[in-house]
Amino acid sequence: MNASTIELSIDNGLATLVMARPERKNALTQQMFAELLDALNGLRRNPEVKAVLFTGAGSDFCSGGDIGNMQGDYIEAAAVRRRMEENNRLLMAMVDFDKPIIAAVDGAAYGAGFSIALAADFLIASERARFCMSFARLGLGPDLGASYTLPRAVGLQKAREIIFSAREVSAQEALQLGIALEVHPAETFRARAEELARAMANLSPTGFSMTKRLLGASLESDLTSMLDAEASNQAVCMASTYLKEAAGRFARKQPPLYQWPTAKPDNA
Repeated sequence: MNASTIELSIDNGLATLVMARPERKNALTQQMFAELLDALNGLRRNPEVKAVLFTGAGSDFCSGGDIGNMQGDYIEAAAVRRRMEENNRLLMAMVDFDKPIIAAVDGAAYGAGFSIALAADFLIASERARFCMSFARLGLGPDLGASYTLPRAVGLQKAREIIFSAREVSAQEALQLGIALEVHPAETFRARAEELARAMANLSPTGFSMTKRLLGASLESDLTSMLDAEASNQAVCMASTYLKEAAGRFARKQPPLYQWPTAKPDNA
């Protein structure tokens, strides 16, 4: 893929996808949206890829939309809607991605950059990460799914406060609110995110994909429907070769195929 705003590498089943406009704090452009979407679609089809590490180049994750481009075509509502519908394809590609996506967030995760981070399966932040729903500063509302993902992470009232205050949320507050799974020093956070991504690459592909869809539906469903979905999912997973191998390893007292990597103390 000939891309100029992103970087993509694949190593032993782990794809590292990097937003690469560090001179602009990785601000999003229409070209970057298109290149990210193309990359994710390719990674989804690639059987060698088992997990994705999603991050930004330099010392920031993503500062959001490039404000310098928010003129001209953006004046007409119809043009804005067309662009948003196009951009939303990236959000849906992340939500529907059937392999683990781990976001490694350093520095600024503002506006749509914050929205993208929320769409990952897990978010590992550096101590200097800063999150901000900055839309209200420009008279805008949240986009790229933030009105859906943020309330589910922090609750409706807290989401209102974060959105309407347009204030910064520190890494430690993000951890307390459940936005970030873990926070580590800037020197080690990416290594920890990669460690988690590589471990999750060993999950059952069928089990992960079906469980991700199950959890995605849980807050809009009822218990009866979820029990029915669980039964169907379990029937499919139990027919997998992964289960046979995992059960055999257990019987033979061999190391498991998959184990969550416990985070080590940062001062260890």
